Amino acid sequence: MWKFIIRRIIIAIPQLFFLSLLVFILASQMPGDPFTGMIDPSITAERLEEMREIHGLNDPWYEQYGRWISSAVTGDFGQSFRYKMPVTELIGDRLLNTAGLGLLTLIFSYLIAIPLGIVSGRFNDTWADRAIAGYTYVGFAVPSFIFGLIALFIFGFRLDWFPVSGSVSPGLSAGTLEYYISKIYHMTLPALSLALITTVGTVQYLRSEIIDIKHKEFILTAKAKGASENRIYNKHIFRNSLLPIAAFFGYEITGILGGSVFIERVFSFPGIGDLLISSINNRDYSVVTALLLLSGCLAVIGTMLSDIILSMVDPRIRIK
Repeated sequence: MWKFIIRRIIIAIPQLFFLSLLVFILASQMPGDPFTGMIDPSITAERLEEMREIHGLNDPWYEQYGRWISSAVTGDFGQSFRYKMPVTELIGDRLLNTAGLGLLTLIFSYLIAIPLGIVSGRFNDTWADRAIAGYTYVGFAVPSFIFGLIALFIFGFRLDWFPVSGSVSPGLSAGTLEYYISKIYHMTLPALSLALITTVGTVQYLRSEIIDIKHKEFILTAKAKGASENRIYNKHIFRNSLLPIAAFFGYEITGILGGSVFIERVFSFPGIGDLLISSINNRDYSVVTALLLLSGCLAVIGTMLSDIILSMVDPRIRIK
């Protein structure tokens, strides 16, 4: 087992290296430069060129990459040109909001997916199964930001059940119980909107697993021995079906991170997704590269975690 984990970590190292290289090259190909739109319109071309020289923007790309990655591994991503503060500090403030939103989304996802998957798999080809299948087809077809806009309009503006923007009510002191309750209240609608969309894959997978397992020979043997249906489902089918779902935990993190970019924008939620889009619009290169690298690293780590959990659930993967 430890050999598999070490081998998986070693494989992740070149992935992270190529990821950092790709992020840097793509960011450097963005139109304009960090000074575009941030300088006095009356500045001379000579002064602009001097500023580019001071910040090393005229150096070869590999020299710029070397400086950037050597600073990044120490946690120094430079200074935000727009917010005039260290990028690490800027992201740290937003990262807690996104982490909270992601955690709540994961909880909602499993709370919705597991019951629906079990009902759909156990009672397949019934009206309940068809209704759940219809929901999953809609979930696959509708983008998360469209679903978020609909939820925002109905539950935020029309019914006034949830706040429509922000991450906490103004005037509350950080660290108090009211502050944390307000945080969760502001996260609820964005998290529920994202969970209702991201959960459809898990529902379909769980349904397929249950249908497949209930036709296995050991299930037929249990039935032949007179075991009750509830005992067969609770002791054999559900347990074996849910183990692979747990292994998808890492992939769920990746999916939620991707979806949170749009959901945070729709709900004006101050997380790293909202920060990424605003930084791209403002060509804040240092923030964009740091956020893309952070998201990519989390995706690589999430995939690695899923592979490790899968190897624990199914030892045959380790052998392969």
